[in-house]
Amino acid sequence: MMLYSCHPAAPGSGAAPARASKSSRGGRKRNFTADIHCHVYIPAADQMVGEAAQTNWDAMHTFANQATRDYNRRQMAEIRVPLTSVARRLSDMEQAGIDVQALSPSPPQYYYSTPPEVGRQAARLVNEGIAEIVAGHPDRFVGLGTVPLQDPGYAVKELEYMFKEFGFRGVEISTNVAGEELSHAKYRRFFAKAEELGMLIFLHPNGFSDGRRLTDHYFINVIGNPLESTIAVSHLIFDGVLADYPTLKICVAHGGGYLPAYAARMDHAHAAREDCRRVISQAPSSYLKKLYFDTVVFSHAQLEYLVAQYGSEHILLGTDYPFDMAMTDPVGFIESAPNLKKAEKAAIEGGNAARLLGLRVPGAK
Repeated sequence: MMLYSCHPAAPGSGAAPARASKSSRGGRKRNFTADIHCHVYIPAADQMVGEAAQTNWDAMHTFANQATRDYNRRQMAEIRVPLTSVARRLSDMEQAGIDVQALSPSPPQYYYSTPPEVGRQAARLVNEGIAEIVAGHPDRFVGLGTVPLQDPGYAVKELEYMFKEFGFRGVEISTNVAGEELSHAKYRRFFAKAEELGMLIFLHPNGFSDGRRLTDHYFINVIGNPLESTIAVSHLIFDGVLADYPTLKICVAHGGGYLPAYAARMDHAHAAREDCRRVISQAPSSYLKKLYFDTVVFSHAQLEYLVAQYGSEHILLGTDYPFDMAMTDPVGFIESAPNLKKAEKAAIEGGNAARLLGLRVPGAK
């Protein structure tokens, strides 16, 4: 694996010692690789939440037919081991050619619709669980924590805590808070603190919040997750959040949803209609270009479009490990993209994540 370490050093699980550099498959030296999109499950949080979890807003379950619910139940039984076993995770990382995983909670563990105090305790348990994994293997994992966004005050305190105590340099949040838009004024203090700390926000949906037409064929995920991100990011743009916090770092899962591929339509609306420019003065796509997107797009054409439109420095390797919607060969997918340059591939595979999360990669200047 490639040598790397985290900086600045922080108490707990933030800092990572060096690893010896190796060549990869077949003796071919490869790039440093970091997975920005992979999940872990912390059972202690579910056990603490108990019955309160039954009220948790979960569009993935609410808007699913019985066939999908049955399949998901079997899938969760099958992937519980990779979601919870560090040994299995490390083995899978070796096979996939991943040097470092940025661990984020499984989306059902947001717990946004639980009472604020329950959400606060659950978030701390999730963060402690992630920190423990990172501390055990600081050369292989970094933490993307969680916060109880249903109470912005608690969310800010937990963000500061995970930054100072655990050395986390990122946080995962959902695309809405129990159905409420992230662009609501009360969440501004969270975004302000994330910008102040330089924390990377990983924006990950948990199904489409109004999925009554998406119950069949697993559409709640297949169509719903990218659609949910599209709407959330559109609100962050048009409601002025990205304008007000210009140095905020946000990476949007699943290639950013549908918006990056059709941003020209919102630019046209902004120019043509006064009700589309009540808050922002610049073209909406100018704010979109400040964001980052992962590689979970399954198509070289879409990957190369993202690079051409937003720059290779804004694209990060992601897998969605260990779910069935994950990329099966994430590094090979990038390496086999016919129109990407070697430097672009290196940046996407790990260089960009290293920069955003404060990792030192050997040989980098």
